[in-house]
Amino acid sequence: MGYEAVWKVLADMIVEFRRKGEQIPVNVMEDLRSAKTLIQVLKADRTRTDALVTQIEQYLENVEFHLFSEAQKFGEAFFEDWMQKLSKAREKIFQESVPTTSSVSQFVPGVPREKHWIRIQPSSDTPEELIRKIAAEEDLSCELQEDGYILVSGEKERVKSFIKKMARKHEIVS
Repeated sequence: MGYEAVWKVLADMIVEFRRKGEQIPVNVMEDLRSAKTLIQVLKADRTRTDALVTQIEQYLENVEFHLFSEAQKFGEAFFEDWMQKLSKAREKIFQESVPTTSSVSQFVPGVPREKHWIRIQPSSDTPEELIRKIAAEEDLSCELQEDGYILVSGEKERVKSFIKKMARKHEIVS
């Protein structure tokens, strides 16, 4: 299952962070555990796909955003290596979601399949204005969703660059 692959990459990344002496915030660990639980529920009950997929994505993206923000501390090669591992894992989600007659899309509505995306929850550390400014610099689409998250989407390399810039800004603020 694709979400398990993404979860595994993020869990392995946390292990690597701990080896390097980094502390992982409690809320990040809780989100990772919640994602794992919901992945198991999804495997057992395919009838509630939409709601579960949305929640799984939200938890995984929260963990991903924190980890990749912190990954900048360990250099460009470390960041790129983990970004590549995560991209490969996310490809499994795409491969599993190729529609069949009874399939439900596992993608965020309004984002073309060939586009990459990330959802970010604005906060005092990452205000909406900053997210929109950096998204505009990278020529990415930026949309406020009903749940308060901002969906940023576009070409893969531009999304990666967006994440790097957000991480650098987060580093400066912290």
